[in-house]
Amino acid sequence: MAVLHNRVSQKELKKRMLEEKEPRSTISFYQYFPIADPAAFRDQLYQSLRVLGVFGRIYVAREGINAQISVPESRFGQLRDYLYSIEGLHAIRLNKAVDDNGKSFWVLKIKVRPRIVADGINDPGFTMQNRGNYVNAEQFNQLTDDPQTIVIDMRNHYEYEVGHFVRALEVPSDTFREQLPMAVEMMKGNKDKNIIMYCTGGIRCEKASAYMLHHGFRKVFHLEGGIINYAREIKSRNLTNKFIGKNFVFDDRLGERISPDIIARCHQCGKPCDEHKNCANEACHLLFIQCEDCAKEYDGCCSKGCQDFIRLPLELQKEKRKGIAKGQNIFNKSKQRKMIG
Repeated sequence: MAVLHNRVSQKELKKRMLEEKEPRSTISFYQYFPIADPAAFRDQLYQSLRVLGVFGRIYVAREGINAQISVPESRFGQLRDYLYSIEGLHAIRLNKAVDDNGKSFWVLKIKVRPRIVADGINDPGFTMQNRGNYVNAEQFNQLTDDPQTIVIDMRNHYEYEVGHFVRALEVPSDTFREQLPMAVEMMKGNKDKNIIMYCTGGIRCEKASAYMLHHGFRKVFHLEGGIINYAREIKSRNLTNKFIGKNFVFDDRLGERISPDIIARCHQCGKPCDEHKNCANEACHLLFIQCEDCAKEYDGCCSKGCQDFIRLPLELQKEKRKGIAKGQNIFNKSKQRKMIG
């Protein structure tokens, strides 16, 4: 019988990954293309990638695929050949991480979702067939030399906080589904201007460009391959880097450095810092920025309350965690958040 799900504990899998001798490469890719039977596609993909030793997080939907994975370096060629053999994925761009130790994932999870990126779009007239024009790193730099060009960051506020392009506008939100209508509202009166949208690897800004065109904007562009591909292009082609700071990534690394600039601050003491981490209290798990000094002072926790909590006996911690729904627990100065006292 084919194995279609992991059957080993997360703790053991992480231990095995950290003990591996062969280096891994962290890779992201996505593609909007029709998948008639996402469940069957998912099962076949899982079996094939498991054989190649791939770890990571992949979403499959009728509209396409969205993947962040790691693969043993010796098997990258086999992975590429396999993906290229799939109808709709031939010659797909595989974004290799910029600042990578290969310790990004330790288990393979492939899930079927209604959409490969949650967008909240319910308009039956919306289509991904009409999307903005790609721009590469050189074209992006040229267009943004024009002060009339508008650059929109289609990532969440905590991603923008640690790094973004020069003059990029933030759409201040926790979710992409909230950002789409907000971007349309922000750009009222600018339907004839050049608008460039960007994100981490391209998937969100590609959909956002289609959404803007759907709402009547005319000169919409999106950065091909996102920040990850831009960083590789400027390095290989010796181009000017217009991205300042760190690129937030959704794996165990939580960021890859693009420039030496530190533009964020510790959420506890205010010192320059751009190191994201999750609160050591599992009942909180808040994603926030913490410097080394505060990490020592608070034992990796976001507050004195959480620090006191993790010092309780383990059994008591487990009892107190029951029924707590963390949801998307992210530090945001503009919103109140619950702290465990």
